[in-house]
Amino acid sequence: MASLPATKKLGGWDFYKNVLGSPKYIVAPMVDQSELAWRRLSRKYGAQVIYSPMINAKMFATQTNKHYRELNFNTTCGEEGDPTVDRPLIVQFCANDPEQLLTSAKLIEPYCDAVDINLGCPQDIAKKGKYGAFLQEDWDLIYKLINILHENLSIPVTAKFRVFPTVEKTVAYAKMLESAGAQILTCHGRIREQRGVNTGLADWSKIKAVKEAVAVPVFANGNILYQSDIFDCLEATGADGVMSAEGQLYNPALFNGLTTSSTSSYSSSTSLSLSPTDPEYLSDEQILLRQPRHCDLAIEYLNIVLSQQTPTTVSAVKGHLFKIMRPGLVKEKDLREKLGKVKVNPKAPRPGYEEYLRVCEELKVRMERDEKAAGDKPLKELITIDPTTGLQVMPHWLAQAYFRPPPPPPKPEPQSKKAIPNKRPLPDLEIALVAEEAQQGEERSLKRVKLGDVEGGAGSAHVGLTV
Repeated sequence: MASLPATKKLGGWDFYKNVLGSPKYIVAPMVDQSELAWRRLSRKYGAQVIYSPMINAKMFATQTNKHYRELNFNTTCGEEGDPTVDRPLIVQFCANDPEQLLTSAKLIEPYCDAVDINLGCPQDIAKKGKYGAFLQEDWDLIYKLINILHENLSIPVTAKFRVFPTVEKTVAYAKMLESAGAQILTCHGRIREQRGVNTGLADWSKIKAVKEAVAVPVFANGNILYQSDIFDCLEATGADGVMSAEGQLYNPALFNGLTTSSTSSYSSSTSLSLSPTDPEYLSDEQILLRQPRHCDLAIEYLNIVLSQQTPTTVSAVKGHLFKIMRPGLVKEKDLREKLGKVKVNPKAPRPGYEEYLRVCEELKVRMERDEKAAGDKPLKELITIDPTTGLQVMPHWLAQAYFRPPPPPPKPEPQSKKAIPNKRPLPDLEIALVAEEAQQGEERSLKRVKLGDVEGGAGSAHVGLTV
């Protein structure tokens, strides 16, 4: 594959404007979920910049590990990083060794627009391997990781990080990353301990403080479920772009219709969607623009997988399908079970993804049945409100956000002195099943990225979990 023509290295605002095209809508790096096929689908639906899945720098730097390289960033097929279909692209690494990081970055330098360093992974495996958010205490090492790329690459280095408990330390940390050479900072507004059932809300006020303290562009990450959240986040933080992980996984059309005109040579302009205050915002046309029928999205994704030369892992395909079509699969349990039992051969040139396609088409028929049964009612009249969160729930044939409910509070201590087992009310069965699937999927993805004495592999999102 021909690489981009050599150009003068741009940094900061020049890079943001002239190479990336002043992007506002960004898809996060996600383990096993921001692969090439997903990036191609995301670009069609308004994403302006997309990150690769997190790559383990030590494993990628090992010359004998050809399989790992081809699995995580495949340059032999000529599609990943192709300026005509896969740009703008930022490739993310996790690392704790500057030299290994530089070796890996040099290998992908011709195929991307920047290299990002993962400073946000909060998982236990990142703690064991000392990377991601568990580098937060080692500012000297972080400085070296960023600076070696800044000094030795022809493309910029960027960094994605989590906030600290205090605004003051968060700002000082961000300024250190900038001084090391990071040309764009992505600030995830959650602290390291906010993960799993303790995820909670991201703190946009800390992102705003970072934006006001540094001179480079800032992307905001956290709390993005709907298009209206994008508007709110940009206003609250003053950030230069909004990054989504989990919200975009459940609805790959999250950014659809939002793309603004661009000076980038890679992207083209499309029409702007209406703002949430416009009377037509809840028209059927506008709703279907930002939340299309999920089976159509799933089938479109599978057709991309089947059409390209670059292989897509089974875990990525299955993970995407369960997320995109979740509203329908919750109701059609037999198809959910059938989808889970599809057998494919990951080592075959064509692993058998056509069987996934048949399940999607069968679910599509059932969703069309339900949509027809709803009659001629406008979609806005079919929207309900979740009693626990107060968030909107769209008709179940449309793509939509999934929000994990908080753990139920423990019951009050009994007045009697007699010992009573401590029991908590069980959540809804479907919520429990989805949570179990997400946890199992996360564990599988993390196990896929082991790296000798630097173990692990959580990217900026684990099976839909932002970090």
